[in-house]
Amino acid sequence: MQAPKGFLLLEDGTLFSGRLVGPTSPTVAEVVFTTNMTGYQEVFTDPSYRGQIVVMTAPQIGNYGINAEDPESAQPQIAGVVVRELSPTYSNWRATGGLREWLERAAVPVLTEVDTRRLTRHLRTVGVMKGVIGEGETPSGAALAALDACPSMEGLDLATVVSTREIYTWGPSDAPYHIVAYDYGIKRNILRLFEAHGCRVTVVPSDTPAERVLAMDPDGVFLSNGPGDPAAVAYAPATIREIASRQIPMFGICLGHQLLGLSFGGHTVKMPYGHRGGNQPVKDLATGQVLITSQNHGFAVAGSGEGVEGAPELAVTHLNLNDRTVEGLRHRTLPVFGVQYHPEAAPGPHDAVPLFDQFLTALRNRRG
Repeated sequence: MQAPKGFLLLEDGTLFSGRLVGPTSPTVAEVVFTTNMTGYQEVFTDPSYRGQIVVMTAPQIGNYGINAEDPESAQPQIAGVVVRELSPTYSNWRATGGLREWLERAAVPVLTEVDTRRLTRHLRTVGVMKGVIGEGETPSGAALAALDACPSMEGLDLATVVSTREIYTWGPSDAPYHIVAYDYGIKRNILRLFEAHGCRVTVVPSDTPAERVLAMDPDGVFLSNGPGDPAAVAYAPATIREIASRQIPMFGICLGHQLLGLSFGGHTVKMPYGHRGGNQPVKDLATGQVLITSQNHGFAVAGSGEGVEGAPELAVTHLNLNDRTVEGLRHRTLPVFGVQYHPEAAPGPHDAVPLFDQFLTALRNRRG
């Protein structure tokens, strides 16, 4: 049976028509796009996408199904999905089910048969914005009211929403190194990579006080990725500064990188449409090497190759070659560094994985 007609209405009044699969009540969120050709299950379960409707630029989604090994969290985190074609069948030796059924069980609406090329070009030109997915050819009064009430991503602390409520551990108890990871929306593959590098990880809630972490006597502290506006995570900078002042190695990814910038005097800015995809070119300023990276963020640390604005203690280590935004930073005197991209992701190349080795080197140096 053919799915009912549906729509996506953007806050600037632009309307896109399609067919609606899943819940029919209005769904509102910030509308973003990702250029990933594969990895839709990782995208949909990444807590960094919390509170967003994701437009997939690849023309067909769902053709290899879903499985139990690839999710980055326990459930889909997205508010909705927009695609050109939702594959009616799937084929892959690892598959345990279909994408459509998996999203329906999670009550995530999918708008199909949309001109996603036109939609993506519009978002690239005008910038990402709020939108509403609903049933029918035109928005109802309820859909319009829901769109009006949708909060802006700026000023929104979603890290606190997705963070674990309880401390838990990952990796063998006899691992050579002990890492404490602040969970602002941590991806499982980060934990897998730490385990592969000989680490036991204690994952703590995002608002855990510094003194409690210091009492765990970690070899290093990790600041995870996460959703929302980094400036809204107001409790984090003072905690980060206190831990860093003890000369404990610290590594941040994505939101964690942004929080490092904020902690030492910098500020963040909302990007027009962000970086989301597996093909972002990033230059390592120390070596001149260009990395092909996976990214998912809508905010950036303000700065340039000359440094981070308002944070003279921080040096810029990496730049995005598309728009020259800051992609990496390090503290000039403390063993602290962060990157905006996702070294734990594998969009095809594994260019960025050695950053975990760099962190492990800092742990060994601290031990002497």
